[in-house]
Amino acid sequence: MAPTDATTARPSVIASELDIVYTVFGAKKRGTSTDVEQPFLERILARRSHVGGVRKVHAVKDVSFVVQHGESVGIIGRNGSGKSTLLRAIAGLIPPSGGRVWSAGRPSLLGVNAVLLSSLTGERNVMIGGLALGLSPAQVRERYDDIVEFSGIGEFINMPMSSYSSGMGARLRFAISTAAAPDILMIDEALATGDADFQARSSERIAEIRQDASTVFLVSHSNAAIRQTCDRVLWMDQGRLVMDGPTEEVVSAYEATVRRPAAKPAATPPPDAGPEEPAAQSEPVTAPPLWP
Repeated sequence: MAPTDATTARPSVIASELDIVYTVFGAKKRGTSTDVEQPFLERILARRSHVGGVRKVHAVKDVSFVVQHGESVGIIGRNGSGKSTLLRAIAGLIPPSGGRVWSAGRPSLLGVNAVLLSSLTGERNVMIGGLALGLSPAQVRERYDDIVEFSGIGEFINMPMSSYSSGMGARLRFAISTAAAPDILMIDEALATGDADFQARSSERIAEIRQDASTVFLVSHSNAAIRQTCDRVLWMDQGRLVMDGPTEEVVSAYEATVRRPAAKPAATPPPDAGPEEPAAQSEPVTAPPLWP
């Protein structure tokens, strides 16, 4: 278990008043009519005359926290709450628009949408991914069998990644990213992919990484994966940090906000109830004649 004593704890990641603002090109201008409302010729001319509006999106707003070495931190929230943007800012992939992010170590971001070279075989991607993590060619070859075995893709390792399913690609990415035991491992929805056996093995691998005093961040919509993997949770909503605390406390509070009351079933008469009384009928309406 990672050390938690105040005298031995060392900061791994510090975010101070972090703001992330990015620009979206081609956005539809507010107040303009939709394509359906415009005649065909006007739509064609409009598309040639401009490429659309430009909007600023404030994805992360004034977020501050400190994460210690050995902690496993989940990031939860609704779609569009800023979870993945925050993760990429910690990884150094997005420059802050305001505030600062400091990390003590080399971050490694793992996501199910991470781009590998689909035209190459899984074997070649293992070598390329290992070198990108800072391993030497000899170290990659030494860990190659373990990576393939952990991914569970079998003979597909010798086939182009374009032939892989999304789950196979995600498992191989996870196996590559965790082969080097990074200082800071960041996972974006990776544990939501794969069967129960792979999720269990992934959790065991993360536990091994934490024993080396590394830090783990997990973004996931699966509260079960968050509960199983993390001991602390950051709850994001509309770009702001709503709550930061122990996993069960934060996840329970989040679930209480997204839970909706079930619809009441329609009332049914008891089995021995007699026929319903006919509804009161109004005076018959005589239709006007079709011709005089």
